[in-house]
Amino acid sequence: MLLAAAVAAATALVATGPVAAEPSTAPPATDRQDQYAAAAAEYGVPQSVLLGVSYLESRWDTHPGQPSTSGGYGPMHLTDAQHVLSTPASGHVDEGEDPRGDDSRPLTLDPATAAAPAEDVLPQASLQTLDAAAALTGLAEETLRTDAAANIRGGAALLASYQKELGAPVGAGTDPAAWYGAVARYSGADTEDAAAAFADEVYDQLGLGATRTTDDGQRVTLAATTVTPDLSGLHKLGLRRAERPDGLECPVRLACEWIPAPYEEYYIPKTGTWDYGNHDLGNRPAQQKIEYIVIHDTEGYFGPSVNLVKDPTYLGWHYTLRSVDGYVAQHIKAKDVGWHAGNWYVNAKSIGLEHEGFAGHGTWYTEAMYRASAKLVRHLALRFQIPLDRQHIIGHDNVPGTVAGNVAGMHWDPGPYWDWSHYFDLMKAPFLSTGTPHTGLVTIDPDFATNRPAFYGCNQQPPGVPKPVPPAEPCPLRGSSAVILRTAPSATAPLVNDLGLRPNGTPDTMYISDHGARASAGQTYALADVQGDWTAIWYLGQKAWFFNPASAPTAKWSAGFVVTPKPGRTTIPVYGRAYPEKAAYPATIPYQTISALQYTFAAGQRYALGGVLPGEYYRAVSFDGSAPGDRTVVRGENRYVQIQFGHRIMFANLDDVLILPSAIGG
Repeated sequence: MLLAAAVAAATALVATGPVAAEPSTAPPATDRQDQYAAAAAEYGVPQSVLLGVSYLESRWDTHPGQPSTSGGYGPMHLTDAQHVLSTPASGHVDEGEDPRGDDSRPLTLDPATAAAPAEDVLPQASLQTLDAAAALTGLAEETLRTDAAANIRGGAALLASYQKELGAPVGAGTDPAAWYGAVARYSGADTEDAAAAFADEVYDQLGLGATRTTDDGQRVTLAATTVTPDLSGLHKLGLRRAERPDGLECPVRLACEWIPAPYEEYYIPKTGTWDYGNHDLGNRPAQQKIEYIVIHDTEGYFGPSVNLVKDPTYLGWHYTLRSVDGYVAQHIKAKDVGWHAGNWYVNAKSIGLEHEGFAGHGTWYTEAMYRASAKLVRHLALRFQIPLDRQHIIGHDNVPGTVAGNVAGMHWDPGPYWDWSHYFDLMKAPFLSTGTPHTGLVTIDPDFATNRPAFYGCNQQPPGVPKPVPPAEPCPLRGSSAVILRTAPSATAPLVNDLGLRPNGTPDTMYISDHGARASAGQTYALADVQGDWTAIWYLGQKAWFFNPASAPTAKWSAGFVVTPKPGRTTIPVYGRAYPEKAAYPATIPYQTISALQYTFAAGQRYALGGVLPGEYYRAVSFDGSAPGDRTVVRGENRYVQIQFGHRIMFANLDDVLILPSAIGG
């Protein structure tokens, strides 16, 4: 149904655009810069416009033969609905999972009710540009997917066809300002503000210029040229205007729409009871400080994911971002508490962003989505005074289990293919070296393009505890933010063990969802040792080694503060939530147990300090707030330190530790 509509749209495009071209007889250019120049000349597109559009789609990377999260291929992101519809959407909830993460009101969802339908996957305009490019160039679709030069020609042909349909001049020497409408259409957006946001980013990039080396080693430059675009072509596209009501919590120039998550009661015939969903009302930050922004991926496509968040029987998060154009839907106000992280302490103190995509399919996240997300996160962080660092801007994979029994079931998105370093660059908060080998901390930061760990199992992702079930195929070798942690300074040493995933003590694996022996870009750890090209950090109660040669470092030296057990303490507990002591609870509110996780924080070990936090519990268990003590925050005398204990953040009681400058003992 969807594919047929896309093909029809592609056919119509060709019919109204230029006649399909014969393949070029000129010798193919081998230099990437020359390939852009040749394609621009062949189809009559200003080279700067072609380079700018490609930069906004892929940063000129080829991702050889591998699709993006929205089914786009190559440096021009030519989309293929056939691929999108053939990729299974896995939904966002595992069996027996409690996304709310509160012992007082456990919420277990049935994964069968959360199956994402294969409908409304993407805006129709963006579904099948690969077909249209094939028709316009005469090139085979497989060639357009896998050959960078062909892909660039296909993108140039599409831009020229859009420009002709708008009745605008075509030619390599035409004024780039006249191409705004065609650039906006190239975004694939189905709303005028989203198309404009994409085009604005392209023209901003023209003014800034850019130079970088692509993922296949090609050096490409866009010379900085100030262009004042002619916006008149935008309105000729006939796109709908998204609703942007007062109170929408998005920055200016970000394509954003209010699609509310329902806060309503519903009847459960099976039990004869009433319940409510899919979030809780709150009064943040007046009542409780927002400490975190949690980055998720949807494990499905945009349309079905938005449909799920509109279901009162499902779970709720604050924003969903679309891959193809960076369009943002807001569902819950920041003052209210979403059910998204599986940890009630983190939920009560966070804003959740879902990004269209899959953590382990080997696909890549689009530049349009990275940019929209970075703008949104920076806006929220400045508004709510959330530090722009990896102690506060965290992945779902960094959220700890609340108690030992649910550590293994915690999610691992957005996964090792999320480019944290580039993301923070876009937020104007780059990872910088602030120390030396003697200052005691390291911040993980491998080169994303060349750091390509050999994961496997992207074709097979069973829920629950990661298990390498044959036949698990190798994942595509592609850029990653993750460094791999070993028990000794050797590439042949076993990976370290995460007791939460493998209580029998066996090593973790390179299975894509097995995150227990990984550190991620931007995370800061206490230095434990250095031997040659290998660096050790304290990680889950053990020394964990990663390859960090001076000639191609995968981490930066840092300085700050560390946490260590007080003298006389052999070990101290670590926690997945920072709750108050029993005496702090009034009689109307049940005590929430302070339950230690299964890990050991021993004397002599040090972990990077992420902040000092009050012990807090937000009580919210009834629809109308009528339950005793509802919608209040319990605070006590307990204070906690947040530490980078493993791949996930964790907490220790302030009374159990010393906070020291990181250089001591380094």
